[in-house]
Amino acid sequence: MNNFFGMNIFPGSDEIASLIVRIVLNLLFTTIVVRVVYFKLYQHRDYIFTYYLLNVVTFSFAFLLSNVPVNLGFGLGLFGIFGILRYRTEAIEVRNLTYLFVVIGIAILNALENEQISLVELLIVNSLIAGAVCVLEASPFSRREESHRVLYDRLDLLGPATAAEVLEDLRGRTRLPITRFEVGDVDLMRDTAEIAVYYPATGRRSSLKPKDAV
Repeated sequence: MNNFFGMNIFPGSDEIASLIVRIVLNLLFTTIVVRVVYFKLYQHRDYIFTYYLLNVVTFSFAFLLSNVPVNLGFGLGLFGIFGILRYRTEAIEVRNLTYLFVVIGIAILNALENEQISLVELLIVNSLIAGAVCVLEASPFSRREESHRVLYDRLDLLGPATAAEVLEDLRGRTRLPITRFEVGDVDLMRDTAEIAVYYPATGRRSSLKPKDAV
């Protein structure tokens, strides 16, 4: 008896073998992208947890749904949920967001069942994605930067003519090798301005927190 209230209890051996292979491929190439490349360069432990968990959840979700018909209303509902989550979370840097899409893409790629796609083709596509990440990060044209938002209290220095002086002042206060900055909201009542400072990624996170006063 292999049926319980209309559900199969035990899948076939081929299905189990296919699932195991896909799980191994998914975790292998996710580890290459997240641990070997991303964590080595940026040291963001919080994102490691997010990337792995989102990858596993997406893989599980896509694998199960690949075997059942999904109607349009259900798909639109999923997009609505992700849209709400997107607007309820704090802003994420473009590079971190790119890695987020990469781990989601790897999960979906390895989860979707298709008898017309061979294991070799799956390996090639996974290798292409991971290889592209490695090559682009190693490219001299890929400028890796960290950024923080700080509250700056020297409004008298904000201006095109004193940009170099502001840059030196920010470097001295934050002890960071800041290369550029962008002025955001200015609060004239408190004589402060919100400034985004950018500095090269050095492989370790600074102790400076977002929106710290300097």
